[in-house]
Amino acid sequence: MGTNAASSADRLKVILSHLPKKPGNIPFEFLGSKKPFEISPAPEGLESAITLLFTEDCLEFLVKLVETFDKKADEVLRQRVLRRCAVESGKLPEFISKRPNKSKGWKIDALPRRLVNRKLDLGDISPARTDLLVAAMNSNVQGIQVDFDDGHCPSWRNQLQGLYNVFLAVRNQLPGTHALDKVPVMMLRPRAWNMMEHNVMINGREIPGPLLDFGILMYHNARIMADLESGPYFYLSKVESSLEARLWDQIFTWTENQLGLKFGTVKSCVLIENILATFEMESILYELRHHCIGLNCGIWDYSASIISLFGRRPEFVISDRVRYVNIDQLFLISYIKLLIKVCHKRGALATGGMAALVLDGDASNNRENVIKRVCESKLKEIRLGLDGFMVHDLGLVPHINKLWSDHCPADNQLKIKLPAFKKNAADLLKVPVGQVSLSALEHNIAVATLFIEAWLRQSGTFTFRGAVEDSATAEISRSQVWQWIFHRVPLEDVEGTRVSRQLVFDLVDSFSQQLSVSMGEVERNRLMMAVKIFKELVTARDPPIFITTYLNNHSCFLNACRLSKP
Repeated sequence: MGTNAASSADRLKVILSHLPKKPGNIPFEFLGSKKPFEISPAPEGLESAITLLFTEDCLEFLVKLVETFDKKADEVLRQRVLRRCAVESGKLPEFISKRPNKSKGWKIDALPRRLVNRKLDLGDISPARTDLLVAAMNSNVQGIQVDFDDGHCPSWRNQLQGLYNVFLAVRNQLPGTHALDKVPVMMLRPRAWNMMEHNVMINGREIPGPLLDFGILMYHNARIMADLESGPYFYLSKVESSLEARLWDQIFTWTENQLGLKFGTVKSCVLIENILATFEMESILYELRHHCIGLNCGIWDYSASIISLFGRRPEFVISDRVRYVNIDQLFLISYIKLLIKVCHKRGALATGGMAALVLDGDASNNRENVIKRVCESKLKEIRLGLDGFMVHDLGLVPHINKLWSDHCPADNQLKIKLPAFKKNAADLLKVPVGQVSLSALEHNIAVATLFIEAWLRQSGTFTFRGAVEDSATAEISRSQVWQWIFHRVPLEDVEGTRVSRQLVFDLVDSFSQQLSVSMGEVERNRLMMAVKIFKELVTARDPPIFITTYLNNHSCFLNACRLSKP
């Protein structure tokens, strides 16, 4: 027995001695701890960044964070499954309030000075795109959505580059930028609970992406941000219930204690992107009342969540999104009005989604037309009572600032008296009944396919037909194609034709063939791979809940990341 053990150890030493020594490797067991921490080597060019970020003290902190909350994160995902099962059994959501009766008049804690005015954020700003982050920090907006989620592809290279860029920016070491208290507030957006980090393991398990993002961002930057009254502030994506809000509140409180920060230093804005969360908005705010500034609307993810939960029912077939999914529709105007009512009642800010149109799109979208369309759309949101929203294109910033100045000179609309609004569950679930055209089907096919292609080249966004597309628009696009196939929806402009698997396959093949004519071999192969994955997604018997989860775990994406060069 002893001899065999010794010979095994000797063989292991021989194997290890022949392994290549890669710069940027972090030891599997770090000094002073018996807790194993496994991390992938740094991509070429980021060796110094990984060493700077994953210090011994930071690793100790990250291990404690994960060990404290890993099981609770698992419980969040388990509860999501149970709620989905209830819905699939026929149960429709109902309004839920889990507040104690004695807390009837509660308000969230006072807004920090720099968060009183939240009129305009830049959205989809991936911190891995250094030039875009620098431009955003030099813009005339209130905040920057520093996005590790919808507008970001979480390859190991992008994660490290993004975390490193935030590290530099906080210390005024990012070239071309000013001190942190002189630039727009950085609203850090970690990944959502559905995303795992494949490149880090603690105690033999991959860790939740949001815990890695939050842990690294907090450990290195929280004290500096707090001292400059510039954070740490977060967007929380894809929160589905008050249980999840409570978990985030516990994470915030624990981290403040660990890092010696004053209770309530961390603030967050919760994105209400799931239909079930709409029925718990007040409870979500209550759970985060010491660490929250408000709630945010996001119509694409929100609409996709309805398809994901109720999509097999014919009464929930959502029609052409370009024509029928907007705030003039009952289900979305009800959602936005309810969010505003809940927030303002509790002293919280209500903010809207992102204007995706860009000024440098194709020629059909001339600048004046884009500016007019965006301003008309955003003016509707201002008049509804929202306190702010986002744009992506920096060229729109002066026009939106003027819009706010002309129609709401105050910092926010918390004191504006709004028309009475009575919540109604049926209104929230009344999706638009309309038509589906061939062009709408083709548009959804193009957006979803091109998003997958972008991910395979490690980009979280791309511009298509005058609009920036991200995981939210890809989500609603692939969800609608799946739903239209499932219900064999008729096309309004092609007599006798219904959406079918074969029709969709023919359209995506035709689209990709036309696009690939001018491509090189590498680009063409990547596009064909994206087409293959798109077909998997829209014909799955049980489609994945999130397109990003599916892509993040797909062997094609993982292989593409391993082979990539800077």
